[in-house]
Amino acid sequence: MASNIYLARQWISRLGQRMSAFQVNLAPLKEPLGFIKVLEWIAAIFAFATCGGFKGRTEILVSCPPTVKENKTVTATFGYPFRLNQASFQLPQNGNFCNTDWKSNVLVGDYSSSAQFYVTFAVFVFLYCTAALLLYVGYTNLYRESRKLPMIIFGFLNMILWGGNAWFVYKETSLHRPSNAAASHGQGGAPPPTGI
Repeated sequence: MASNIYLARQWISRLGQRMSAFQVNLAPLKEPLGFIKVLEWIAAIFAFATCGGFKGRTEILVSCPPTVKENKTVTATFGYPFRLNQASFQLPQNGNFCNTDWKSNVLVGDYSSSAQFYVTFAVFVFLYCTAALLLYVGYTNLYRESRKLPMIIFGFLNMILWGGNAWFVYKETSLHRPSNAAASHGQGGAPPPTGI
């Protein structure tokens, strides 16, 4: 037991000496391995920034002849996480138009699950690329001397990709939800008009 503790302390001491040898070496960024990680890091920033900060709106020009001669614009605004069934229509000035309470009408769909998965995955990719770049730039010697470290990194990344793909297949197929015909009425929208 004492020899195992001694060996563990030696191993930790050697690891500490290697980890304390942080040296900035930008040469790996000129190689494909480092350059691609920089591109992935930038793409991950754009991915979660553009989806997470997105805001949009849809407008409908409404006219109700013969009682009212003028047209009005009804607007529904939405944004991340894209719960469209909670985005109600608003008139520029509060009130009724065409004898309709527009706040009770909402957009159809709840896409929050897919949007949140996308942003979460982009954040994980960002964190992974940051750690990989730190390893490539700061601990190049440790990375090149170790035979197991690149395999561990590749295995971990492979596990994340397989898990993400399996979750995407589960969420985007009929394994997760019933058919669209049965689900479209339960998402907060009005049923489609008949005869179209």
